[in-house]
Amino acid sequence: MNPESHDTPNPQLDRAAALARAQETLGQMSGFLSPLARLFADRGHRLYLVGGSVRDALLGTLGHDLDFTTEAVPLVVKQILEEFAEVVWDTGIEYGTVSAEKHGQQIEITTFRADTYDGQSRNPEVQFGDTLEGDLIRRDFRVNAMAVEIRPDGTMEFHDPVGGMDDLVGRVLDTPATPEQSFHDDPLRMLRAARFVSQLGFDVAERVRAAMSDMAEEIGRITAERVQVELDKLIAGKDPAKGIDLMVDTGLADIVYPEISALKLTQDEHRQHKDVYAHSLQVLRQAIAQEDGEPDIVLRWAALLHDIGKPATRAFNEEGHVSFHHHELVGAKLARKRMRKLKYSKQMTQDVSQLVYLHMRFHGYGEVEWTDSAVRRYVTDAGELLPRLHKLVRSDCTTRNPKKAARLQRTYDTLEERIAEIAAKEDLARVRPDLDGNEIMEILGLAPGPEVGKAWAFMKELRLERGPLEKDEAIAALREWWEKEKEN
Repeated sequence: MNPESHDTPNPQLDRAAALARAQETLGQMSGFLSPLARLFADRGHRLYLVGGSVRDALLGTLGHDLDFTTEAVPLVVKQILEEFAEVVWDTGIEYGTVSAEKHGQQIEITTFRADTYDGQSRNPEVQFGDTLEGDLIRRDFRVNAMAVEIRPDGTMEFHDPVGGMDDLVGRVLDTPATPEQSFHDDPLRMLRAARFVSQLGFDVAERVRAAMSDMAEEIGRITAERVQVELDKLIAGKDPAKGIDLMVDTGLADIVYPEISALKLTQDEHRQHKDVYAHSLQVLRQAIAQEDGEPDIVLRWAALLHDIGKPATRAFNEEGHVSFHHHELVGAKLARKRMRKLKYSKQMTQDVSQLVYLHMRFHGYGEVEWTDSAVRRYVTDAGELLPRLHKLVRSDCTTRNPKKAARLQRTYDTLEERIAEIAAKEDLARVRPDLDGNEIMEILGLAPGPEVGKAWAFMKELRLERGPLEKDEAIAALREWWEKEKEN
């Protein structure tokens, strides 16, 4: 259920609607929540739903991961969960957190915290607190600092000591303490602000934006792995372009992903050209519109990064016209380099950079209709990425000229038809040489070694160029190639 518009004249109606949504959403889970609350009450403790779980319940979008807090110490929490849940794990018990799962619902329960920070890293000195209010005020944003007490009889009590409901109604992100103190304690919160902007569609308070701009360099205290996690959550949000904009505008992107900031090319007043940054965000939006179901972060990253090679390749001719020759090659290298620094997996890095590299290939088809060989190479080079490449290329057609845009889409339609036509005759998904390595060794009398690899590569090229061959024809071509090789 979507939240009420923050433009509604009476904020109290929004507040009442949000509380009603939460009551309805949580009421549907009373069969799960009440027994858990009973186990805590039997031991003299209270249980509170807290943080993002309360925020999401107020928005009517509660997920399958629930966060709770309690004054009960971690060992007691663990004992209760072992009685309640199907699976329990205590890998976070040192920090006061015990996790569990029951009927597919994951829960995380953390003892009240009152941590202190050293100002050097984001790792706090863990201190358990004794009040709910003390626990809530240390959280990142006020919309995440609300709690709902869950009672055994199914009743609930809403707690909002720092005004999180006002922020939720106003669709704004602000910090419980000053943003300077909050971001000094944990600089990752600046990146979380951009992530929540993407996920929730909220804006940040002006004082939060100002603090992010002043303190952006402190994100350097955060490990690459944690930055990567936040970036992926941001790119998977409902409006990642909005989160990216916040990162770029505050200078945060200059630190964590400078290639994105660099897309904002300075425009010479005498040499007008398309705004590459705005274009990239539009391609991202159009790629999202083509998704089927869950967010495709490989496609989304490729869409955002497809032109990151342009700043390094920008050149002007004597008439002032701009060009970006080989920007796809440079962009693929930049994407690989940055993703490695951010500790992305080898597969993720390879997939995104390959899409960046291939995104311009189609434009050659529009200029001259390809041979069957060229179509085979397009499919083979894309491999399993072909469906994503189709979406990326179509998303990249952002010209303001409607006739040109329609022509590009029609041209790509014909390419996809060519691919389907050839695929119907040949197994394009698995283009292999007509002779395998064992056959090559037998025909040429070779032992395993580099010459076999060269022969296999020749046969692969021949397969791409000419399509499937009869075996006699393939053997003849191999022998002819081998004779020439020996002469060289």
